[in-house]
Amino acid sequence: MTTAIPVAGTHGSSRLRSTAAVLVAFISVAVLSLAVDQLFHELDVYPPWGEPMYAPGLNLLALSYRILFAIGGGYIAAALAPHSPMRHVRILAVIGLIAASLGAIGAIAVGNLGPNWYPILLALTAYPTTWLGGALHQRFVSN
Repeated sequence: MTTAIPVAGTHGSSRLRSTAAVLVAFISVAVLSLAVDQLFHELDVYPPWGEPMYAPGLNLLALSYRILFAIGGGYIAAALAPHSPMRHVRILAVIGLIAASLGAIGAIAVGNLGPNWYPILLALTAYPTTWLGGALHQRFVSN
């Protein structure tokens, strides 16, 4: 009878690196988004925290840099993935979709935070923009 002896640091290390790839990408998107939000609040581009923001242009501004950051997050997840980069990107995209959907539900339920289309568009763009970032990484790496 033979017994397989696990090699230290292979499967567990890969799982840890996979988790880190997704986590680093998610945190990067969140931190960048909040940092730019804070900057625009400090510069009085956005109203003070806690006040609703109904101006369509300001909401489109916020949506635009969040889309760019989501693309960057997909790129980061693919770049850091120890294997199967697009699988990591899809996992990140689903996490982003769930987080944005919960945020949209919460914002709409609370009401008076701004236009409902903004959090809905955040949720709708979460998956495709994250996927695009991973696809861009794949394209640049393979060329």
